Amino acid sequence: MKKIKIGLRSALLFTLATAFAGCGGFKSLKVVDFTDQRVGDLSLTKKVTGKRDFLFFSTTKMGMFLDGNIQGIITDYQGNPIEGVTIKIQPEAGKSKTSAGGGTDEYAGVEESAGAVINLSFAPGISDTMGLYKIHFSLPVVDKEVDVRGKLVYNPGWDQQKMNLGKAYEPQQKESPFRLYYNMETGFLAFAEGVRKIIVQPVGEGRGRMQALPGSRGPEPAALPQAGQAAPAGANKAEEDLFKGFDFGQ
Repeated sequence: MKKIKIGLRSALLFTLATAFAGCGGFKSLKVVDFTDQRVGDLSLTKKVTGKRDFLFFSTTKMGMFLDGNIQGIITDYQGNPIEGVTIKIQPEAGKSKTSAGGGTDEYAGVEESAGAVINLSFAPGISDTMGLYKIHFSLPVVDKEVDVRGKLVYNPGWDQQKMNLGKAYEPQQKESPFRLYYNMETGFLAFAEGVRKIIVQPVGEGRGRMQALPGSRGPEPAALPQAGQAAPAGANKAEEDLFKGFDFGQ
């Protein structure tokens, strides 16, 4: 009788250890990248998404999440990297949890409101000294897929910043739609952006049979003074006023 009790206790401990190992474990990540490094640093994690209540006890509900970064580069018209520009994501929709058979999936995400979790799972990105920004995301895997649509918003507060500080970086493109898709079984990863606005400027002198092209030119870069030539009047003042309004050192 004593041996039977010890055997039952060992079996119970083994079952609990297996359960906890399953909660903290992870699934290997297979990636076939079609994003051209637009999306990177991918990993799969299990997170608590709720709890199940039974008659005498309750257990936590776990969901599989895809973590990673959406990255890009911010420059000016001449290709110089720009630091400190904020990029945010506004998600529109995510795939629902209900499968075609009406059942649940082992790696499904949040039952009650997947969209609510997605709304909180994009951290804003800020460009660094090289102009590179990374937007971290953590999205629930539903029916072994991640399928999210939304839009990228570039420096959304530039107009308010200009009003308050007198200067700001106005983005050439204010926002762009996107779709992020990942399939856990095939490893297929895709990031597609919607219609992109491309800006052109006319070039040429308009001589002979060539007619002047309509359209406006981009801003001209500031001319640098030649050797032995005095700097334009007011240049020193412009340098002194470069950070006016930022209250640095005050």
